Amino acid sequence: MYKKQLTKEQALQKLKHYCAYQERCHSEVKEKLYSLGVWKRDHDEIIAALIEESYLNEERFAIAYAGGKWRIKQWGRVKIKYELKQKQVSEYSIKKALKQIDEEEYLKMLHKLAKEKYAALKHEQYLIRKKKTLDYLITKGFEPALIITILNEKK
Repeated sequence: MYKKQLTKEQALQKLKHYCAYQERCHSEVKEKLYSLGVWKRDHDEIIAALIEESYLNEERFAIAYAGGKWRIKQWGRVKIKYELKQKQVSEYSIKKALKQIDEEEYLKMLHKLAKEKYAALKHEQYLIRKKKTLDYLITKGFEPALIITILNEKK
């Protein structure tokens, strides 16, 4: 069965709801336009309208995304930056979003995660504990130099 083509206005209404529900980035909106079967020639016009009416704001999205991943999933800056780049967010917005993460809180969280992981590996040999803790924190997206500094304090 052939999917009925949405008018530009119908697509705009659907996307207003889509963007109002949660912050979106441009690439997510483009994906949604494709999934709705909207003509490619109408994409730019619809996206421009969403930006104009403040439904779509890349900077706001980046700040919300970074804040959420940081607070809820305890991701480090490296992973957040990588994920935002995957979503085709501009370098400017990424920098602005990462600046919102408080440095003191960031280091506190890194210390806490390092301490918890290290303690969880109490049956392992010292160097293995250190290596596994380092690997864990790198996968969480923390900067290797910061992790090493913190792990060296644990002697």
